[in-house]
Amino acid sequence: MGEKKTARVVVMASLTVIGLISMPAPIVAHHRAATSYDQSNTITVKGKVTDFYWKNPHSTLFVDVTDGPFKGRNYAVELNSPGAMIRLGWTNRQFQVGDEVVINVHPSKTGAAVGECLSCAVIVNGKKTKPQ
Repeated sequence: MGEKKTARVVVMASLTVIGLISMPAPIVAHHRAATSYDQSNTITVKGKVTDFYWKNPHSTLFVDVTDGPFKGRNYAVELNSPGAMIRLGWTNRQFQVGDEVVINVHPSKTGAAVGECLSCAVIVNGKKTKPQ
């Protein structure tokens, strides 16, 4: 009886260690994505919404840029997760294809047409909207 209990403890301890070792990698990898954006710089993206994905881990807004250095390109804006956006007062109908938007983003450090806006004001069809 003592050997079974010891074996069970060893198995449980091994599974716990394996779980602890394997869990931080995806968590750290996901949150390191924030280092992809220049947090000390903000640019304004103006254009028409071409798509809006309300999904985890981050919602994404796509905009055909009509002004500025990315004019003529489709710009991707990483937003908060749907859960965080709901808590801030946003909905899955926040952006519709064809909406005119003006959004300030932290641009990609690589110069790609990608930025992030996790808690910012956005002008949609002339009306300022900001998470509450």
